[in-house]
Amino acid sequence: MLSIIIPTLNEEKYLPLLLASIKKQVFSDYEIIVSDGKSEDKTVSIALSAGCRVVEDEGRSPARQRNIGAKVAKGDTIMFLDADTLLPDYFVPAAYDEFRLKKLSAAGFYLKFNSPKRIYRIFEPVYRTISFFGQFFFPASVGVGIMASKSAHDKINGFDETIFIGEDYDYIKRLAGVGRYRMIASTFLYFSVRRLDKEGVIPVLWKWFIGGIYFIIRGPIRKKIVKYEFGKY
Repeated sequence: MLSIIIPTLNEEKYLPLLLASIKKQVFSDYEIIVSDGKSEDKTVSIALSAGCRVVEDEGRSPARQRNIGAKVAKGDTIMFLDADTLLPDYFVPAAYDEFRLKKLSAAGFYLKFNSPKRIYRIFEPVYRTISFFGQFFFPASVGVGIMASKSAHDKINGFDETIFIGEDYDYIKRLAGVGRYRMIASTFLYFSVRRLDKEGVIPVLWKWFIGGIYFIIRGPIRKKIVKYEFGKY
């Protein structure tokens, strides 16, 4: 069984779109868990109306909310999805089958940006190339979409909730230490550019670059080295 876990905070605008793309999948052996950080909009009611299991906590961090969702998950495989992503047709069966066929403990996804802007079209192959080679030498994946076996997740005690940003990189690195990590090659995820459009592409890419360098040199980022807000877009 697959447990799809979605951390949310004020996602009434985007969550219905993601849930609709999940419901369209040709796959039935799954549950959807919405792990909410006490949203102040209609996020919870939308999730309940769609038949999702909802767990709530005031922690309001992606790491904590993913962990809380994983604690109640019934599946032997977990798929973490950000609320603003979208799934292409046949995404779930393709990803699930490849994950099991390759006997993976963790997996990341290649991304397509949900914007026609030229800068995103340029960045897509760059990200794909980095991700492809990184899976062999420096396992890392962005939190927009991550798969993990429940046993491996439990073995490393889930996400590190003390990390400010980059908890997804740390999570994958530790999972790769107890099992096999690969990028899913058979499908992709649509990546929301809402943060980049709101804050500006260059400022956001700079934050990611600074965070990546810090992580490589000094390890997990436990202090606010950059301004990075959640639930504001």
